[in-house]
Amino acid sequence: MNSAGVIWITGASSGIGAALAREMAAHGWQIAASGRNRERLDALCADAPEAIHAFELDVTDAKANERVVAEIQQQLGPIDIAVFNAGVGSQFNATHFDAADVQDRMTVNYGGAVNGIGAVLPAMLEHGKGQIAMTASVAGFRGLPGGAPYSASKAAMIALAEGLKLDLEGHSIDVSVITPGFVRTPMTDKNRFPMPFMIDVEDAARRIRRGLTAKRFEITFPRRLSYMVKLLQRLPYALYFPIIRRIARL
Repeated sequence: MNSAGVIWITGASSGIGAALAREMAAHGWQIAASGRNRERLDALCADAPEAIHAFELDVTDAKANERVVAEIQQQLGPIDIAVFNAGVGSQFNATHFDAADVQDRMTVNYGGAVNGIGAVLPAMLEHGKGQIAMTASVAGFRGLPGGAPYSASKAAMIALAEGLKLDLEGHSIDVSVITPGFVRTPMTDKNRFPMPFMIDVEDAARRIRRGLTAKRFEITFPRRLSYMVKLLQRLPYALYFPIIRRIARL
């Protein structure tokens, strides 16, 4: 199949995943789009029927990930880039701590990426090339009020990406971690707090495509917010906690 390559995107039925599928398709890629909502996947495929192909998937099912990878390779060819983008998140009330809810976010956000990597990495190693990318968040840089489970899941993804980069760079497997700030999506539409430096999802998709193409390890945006949070990341707790409390009250 004559194309720039094959890219597998999970969480592709809406938000950043859907926008990235359209963006990559517009630049000559064959897209294997995965998500749980078949109706939305079919609508996405209708935007570029020659380039975007639906592979329905629940990322929390390890065996289903293996099955989908086999189907993609059979229909489209070897997977050049795998973007693990599926995620859930919403405001969290620690005074009504729900262990099942916390576990669910870790299972989908972090566990979904782990399942996908486990399914696709053996083939990449066999072919001697490939790229793995995980959509984390600037929320993974430090714990944030109202978002402890989400931050924890994204912090785990960042640490996983850092370790995998070191472990796989001698095997011609590139690793990228995507750390967006606030992007206008159905997920952020539910938020009821200020979201500085918000960008449109199409802008986010363009930035991710450029980062993936350049094989950058960290793809972070918007930089003003990312650098602000990175600065907070370096502060001692004696400074961080008072500052973040003040920001949260604004």
